[in-house]
Amino acid sequence: MPIALYLMKQLFNPEDIERKVILILKILHENPESLGARVIARKMEERGIQLSERTVRYHLKLMDERGLTKLIGRRDGRTITNLGLDEITNARVRDKISLSISRIDVLSFKTTFDLKKRRGLVPVNISFFPQNQFKKALAVMKPVFKKKIAVSDRVAVAPAGKKLGDVVIPEGKIGLATVCSILINSVFLRYGIPIDSKFGGILQVKNGEPLRFVELINYSGSSLDPSEIFIRGKMTSVKEVVEKGEGNILANFREIPSISRALVENVIADFDKAGIRGALSIGTVGAPICQTDVDINRVGMILLGGLNPVAAAYEEGFDVDNKAMSTVMEYETLRGIEEI
Repeated sequence: MPIALYLMKQLFNPEDIERKVILILKILHENPESLGARVIARKMEERGIQLSERTVRYHLKLMDERGLTKLIGRRDGRTITNLGLDEITNARVRDKISLSISRIDVLSFKTTFDLKKRRGLVPVNISFFPQNQFKKALAVMKPVFKKKIAVSDRVAVAPAGKKLGDVVIPEGKIGLATVCSILINSVFLRYGIPIDSKFGGILQVKNGEPLRFVELINYSGSSLDPSEIFIRGKMTSVKEVVEKGEGNILANFREIPSISRALVENVIADFDKAGIRGALSIGTVGAPICQTDVDINRVGMILLGGLNPVAAAYEEGFDVDNKAMSTVMEYETLRGIEEI
């Protein structure tokens, strides 16, 4: 095949174009305000797709013609349409999975938190509460933080129109940022410790101790964060764990090389000093943990889910919309939950 023809086919590969269109639509969907080609190009690069601003603008024009996006104002700001939302829903499973998996790696890379100095960017989940419900929802969530069933008791709150990281809070909502367990991934990598994120799950707690996973969703097989699915499915009983020491909470399962276990224990101790729940439980080499098998020469770890306080609020009937693994924020800008 002539080189020119080969390059032409690569440039106009229908599957490649579709993949880029879906990514652009997802980026627009994740941001309540309109975005221009420059911002979209930057966000695509963060997810491993490099396109020039001019090329993104070309795709947007074609997407306008298909009714997937809508031009806002005189400049190139776009928002997603209902037809665009349908396109995301009906997108190929392979594309949706790749986007889900990449979020963990992207946020780990963007996190710059220094555990010793206790500053830098940390990954957060963003939850939206109706303005008239937030005060009562906060009263439900505070005992969960106090019981240490969250990654950290440091949070951030913002009203409608303001930002938490790069996420704009929608009209009529109050945004709450909670620290995400991906923070552990990032810090471990800074210490040279490889960590394998296996799955998010529902962890049964009995007599105040972790017992077993009763439900799980592999990160490699879901287009949504498992915590969002479990919360919406009302599969948690976080409030019961707070009050009785028994119930189901959100947790994550990771594996580390057995040779790194001693170093991991030291890092976890530093997390504890910083008020961050680095790990709920650490297993032994090759041995099951919480009735979950571990690969040979590996050690299993159970991490708390950052959205446990929000799950407790949802259990009580509060209308919460979650964007797990959303963005990063400066650790210094977060405040203790009791200060809110």
